[in-house]
Amino acid sequence: MSKGLALVTGANGFIAGRTIEAFLKAGWNVRGTVRSLKSAGPVKAALAEYGSRAELVEVPDITTPGAFDTALQGVTAVAHLATPVSLQFTDPEPVLRTAANGTLSILESATRTPSVKAFVILSSITAILRRVEGPETINDEQWNDWAEPLVAELGDKAPGRAIYSASKVLAERTFWEFREEHKGDINFSLTAVNPSFVAGPPLVTPQNPEQVSETNAFIWDVLAGKAIETAGVAGFAGVTGSSGYVDVRDVGRIVVFAAEHPAETDGQRYLASAHYAGAQAVADILRKAYPARKDIIQAGTPGQDYYPGYKFGGEKVHDSSKVVKTTGQDFIPFETTVLDTAKAFESLL
Repeated sequence: MSKGLALVTGANGFIAGRTIEAFLKAGWNVRGTVRSLKSAGPVKAALAEYGSRAELVEVPDITTPGAFDTALQGVTAVAHLATPVSLQFTDPEPVLRTAANGTLSILESATRTPSVKAFVILSSITAILRRVEGPETINDEQWNDWAEPLVAELGDKAPGRAIYSASKVLAERTFWEFREEHKGDINFSLTAVNPSFVAGPPLVTPQNPEQVSETNAFIWDVLAGKAIETAGVAGFAGVTGSSGYVDVRDVGRIVVFAAEHPAETDGQRYLASAHYAGAQAVADILRKAYPARKDIIQAGTPGQDYYPGYKFGGEKVHDSSKVVKTTGQDFIPFETTVLDTAKAFESLL
């Protein structure tokens, strides 16, 4: 018997794909939203084994009031993942508008849907990271205090990473402000999950390197033989405290946990940042796992730029102990993330 119907927005997304899978594996039925069903063929094919338990519906414009009214019919749990994601944005206005209004639209629709019992928003560590000099333990009680003012000052001259960060801050603040303003109208829990950079095998295998998600690029680049120094996304440079990674399957698992435990997770933020690592760590792992590619995968400086066990050290430490304690489950090991992701990308070589 199904645990209920979960709505996952932005079903074409990297994290959404594995979140849908996590709900299905946990015994839920899932309705995923996409802007256009024409672009949803690969996701639909990846979910074919679940038959009628997984369906996709169109929500062309998530910012329109009432956009989710129909999609939410009969839904028990909402996982709102649809939001602009890139570190290369150049125009802040549409990004900020979509992030805030999309969140507000689905929250308003959820309050009109009596069946909804849990609402989980996928935020980001970027809504947490501050610009603090010196050592700092980063946790889910903190808020980014620099991105919105910087974008307001620089406008379309703001760095892409700042625009993205500001959009995540705005979306999550909209979420919590709505909870505060509508306490008497809300009959469901509200929870935020704030992952760091998300890596791991995608539900839908990319058809070409250009389709590799930005936060997985450092694994693909190393596997393909790119220089260690330039592997990954250039936009990551200068993002304070940003070398944390978490497996996409862990993110999906945590979202499902929040949906299944509304009394425990209501009003909570959960930082999910499992490992301190980067391209050098990936190279060390992949050169061992792919001996036939040792002349292709760059050696870099083995053992450098990360700590034993890929643990956090140095000045910026990410404290995700709260979500580990709450869910009773630790994170997927970094080696597993790297090897599973590389295997998923072998067809691109």
